[in-house]
Amino acid sequence: MTNDAPKVEAASVLGHGGRVLPAVTVDTYNEVLRDEEGFVGDRASGRAFRSILEDWREKLKALGEDPFGDTPSHEISKSKLDKVLAGDDPLAAGLVHTVVEEFAVELATVVRRFLHLENWRDTERILIGGGLSASHIGELAMGRAAVALAGEGVAIDLRTITHHPDRAGLIGAVHLAPSWVLAGHDGIIAADVGGTNLRVGVVELNMKKGGNLAKAEVWKHLHWRHRDDQPSRGQTLDRLAEMAHELIRLAGKEKLKLAPFVGIGCPGQIDERGVILSGGQNLPGNWEGEDFQLHAEVASRLPRLEGHEPVVIIHNDAVVQGLSEVPNMTDIHRWGILTIGTGLGNARFTNRIDETASA
Repeated sequence: MTNDAPKVEAASVLGHGGRVLPAVTVDTYNEVLRDEEGFVGDRASGRAFRSILEDWREKLKALGEDPFGDTPSHEISKSKLDKVLAGDDPLAAGLVHTVVEEFAVELATVVRRFLHLENWRDTERILIGGGLSASHIGELAMGRAAVALAGEGVAIDLRTITHHPDRAGLIGAVHLAPSWVLAGHDGIIAADVGGTNLRVGVVELNMKKGGNLAKAEVWKHLHWRHRDDQPSRGQTLDRLAEMAHELIRLAGKEKLKLAPFVGIGCPGQIDERGVILSGGQNLPGNWEGEDFQLHAEVASRLPRLEGHEPVVIIHNDAVVQGLSEVPNMTDIHRWGILTIGTGLGNARFTNRIDETASA
């Protein structure tokens, strides 16, 4: 008798930058696409959106009609743009709509380029995450890009992530560890380190029988917009630890048992030693290279949890944000995520055939 079932690689147990995780295989992440104009991903980043906004404002200024006056484009919040889009000023609304439309064209172009990659072949669904996805303008840009792709015959299900991106980058950390590592505990500490913001939170597991993590959610989280303060690397790490200590204290008051496991998402390519090989250029200070191990720096600043020294696991932030959607991807097999933040993060996943506990 022969067994024709596909061979399934065993999941890594608490490994940095793991490719085979409990619920999914990470087929690729942090792909860097280039063309004659530079990095393709830069065309659909948060900075690209602001650049398009600034360009159209300059055109209106030439006519003396910029509806945003002297406010710098980078200081105009997404909520403000949402209000303007729905407001009574036709010029202002038209400006925002034009920016969204142009950005949507760039987003559709980037999606097409990713779908041409070998490691993105047969992708059935792409989720749009990152800060822009939480706004109406972001949702509108995603919808317009989806229409454009459908009009070109590109068969892809494009949708925004379910959780708010502030929480998704924390929730996904629970899927970095096998459920048996988390069993008997109420939650974990997770951190999301970006080029502009740092978030640290307690993620409640709400684990069901069999290790099901579908109901995991953020209990409390703290936020620091570090770009405003321009801290050094050491100051950033100290602040991350301070935030974690405060959350551990609050969890203790509520009798929440935190597992001695900490999951951290950050930009870049992460190797099995926890070294950021590339892609960390937007972080405060120099985070790349052999002489810096983020997990060790964080672990040395944290207290013991449940009597044990915490194990700190690092992975790419787009991967972690994508992992927050694991429970919602059981209807398909291959899927990816593009995170629109300071830059454009990306990851492609294949659901594991033998995965039953975490989805």
